[in-house]
Amino acid sequence: MAKSSDNSRRKFMATTLQSVGLSAFVGVLWSGYSAEAKAAKLVLRPPGALPEEDFLKACIKCGLCAEACVNRDSNVDQETGEQRPGTLKMAKGGDHKLVGTPFFTPRDVPCYMCDDIPCVPVCPSGALDEASVTDEKGELDINKARMGLAVVHKESCVAFWGLQCDACYRACPLLDEAISLEYQKNDRTGKHAFLLPVVHSDVCTGCGLCEKACVTEKAAIFVLPTEYATGKAGDHYVKGWDKKDQLRVGERKMDEIETKTKRSEKAPVDYLNKEIEY
Repeated sequence: MAKSSDNSRRKFMATTLQSVGLSAFVGVLWSGYSAEAKAAKLVLRPPGALPEEDFLKACIKCGLCAEACVNRDSNVDQETGEQRPGTLKMAKGGDHKLVGTPFFTPRDVPCYMCDDIPCVPVCPSGALDEASVTDEKGELDINKARMGLAVVHKESCVAFWGLQCDACYRACPLLDEAISLEYQKNDRTGKHAFLLPVVHSDVCTGCGLCEKACVTEKAAIFVLPTEYATGKAGDHYVKGWDKKDQLRVGERKMDEIETKTKRSEKAPVDYLNKEIEY
């Protein structure tokens, strides 16, 4: 009888330890999964993707968008005639993105701006909003996509050194619209001109073709989610020369607009030509 009791006790202890071990293992997995999800702030989503928080709620991780992307008719290498890797990937463990969600890495494979945008119509959950990439005629328009915004790092862009490079400009599918070249005199040589790439945020789709084409070892132009690539002046700043912007303040004159900083509350004479700590 005592032997049977000891066996029951050992069996109970073994089961308890197994349960504790399994719980700990699951906990480690979940913490890793959570860390993966939290590390995905700079992820680039497909065309038409909802804002990130809404996208993650709506995406059912079916992979149909990635499948449509890789199987698109235009996904053929013109030189070899073979199928190229798809732009969209489905995140897996180690990608530092929420597992099972679609994303793309422009430096590897950019978005090739398909006219029919095959990845969007196949989305069954609305995570990819077809209306956001549809024009007034009811037709799909990839130029309306806002996957991100290209940013130029001037210190590593060789065009800002004075070297004649327009790789990103030439690669842009919206030539002279999303990226234009600004001509500036090169005072260092006195003979040549700088041809500086300028990204226009109201047109750039975030396709990443410029990033892919960049000639530097680490791309000097790269795409970031729009939220992280743009700033915000604040509603209290008004473009006095812009009639539409002026309408926001109604009939009030510029000098009637309330200031928002301690320094702007003072008259210029209070701080000009004085030692002020900034």
